[in-house]
Amino acid sequence: MSEIPSSPSKPRPVHPRDAASLILLDRTGKTPRVLMGRRHAGHAFMPGVMVFPGGRVEPADRSMSAYGTLAAHTERGLLTRVVSPSPAKARALALCAIRETFEETGILLGETGLGAPTTSSEHWRAFAEHEVFPSPESLHFVARAITPPAMKRRFDTRFFVADANSIAHRTEGVVGPDSELIETKWLSFDEARAEDLVWITRTILEEVAKRLEIGLEKDVPVPFYREQRGVRSREEI
Repeated sequence: MSEIPSSPSKPRPVHPRDAASLILLDRTGKTPRVLMGRRHAGHAFMPGVMVFPGGRVEPADRSMSAYGTLAAHTERGLLTRVVSPSPAKARALALCAIRETFEETGILLGETGLGAPTTSSEHWRAFAEHEVFPSPESLHFVARAITPPAMKRRFDTRFFVADANSIAHRTEGVVGPDSELIETKWLSFDEARAEDLVWITRTILEEVAKRLEIGLEKDVPVPFYREQRGVRSREEI
């Protein structure tokens, strides 16, 4: 990417908003598969490409009832190099990934048999209706990436992986021609590589493949991608 001119007439870069994305992994067959969805072509941000479900953190993500807690090393990684770090912020990022996955795919991740979680938020109502407690302990933190400064919409996204056996319920009718995702697919890594992917999605896909070889539960450094002065960088946190 080209360096952004320093002319005073240029607007300042948009501040990135906290966001989260979830890579659901199905390992029941011989070949692991990940869930991906194609964004609607009418979207201003990343139109028509295949992505992992995700979006920005909402205030209700901080207060939503949940089952279990984040692993200590996961929480530590989520709070590295952030402003005002707190356990509540780490928890909100994980719950955001779970909520956004439902809103874009109809899949509810979590625990059943515990009754209905308490919530007054429209964002989380489906979890209460289907008596599913979101479970952050099922998530593995695998990468972080900040949208480049030149973009009009910017996100500081944390990427998580969760096994498909954590799926508690599936709601039909969420994906379709007038939805945020017009289709979803369970793809092998090779099939996913052949799809129309932006650079960061392709990069995160490869990071997930590496983590599978190491072990998702292992306490290892997490890659952090960002762009500074027109140069992409990969650090570890």
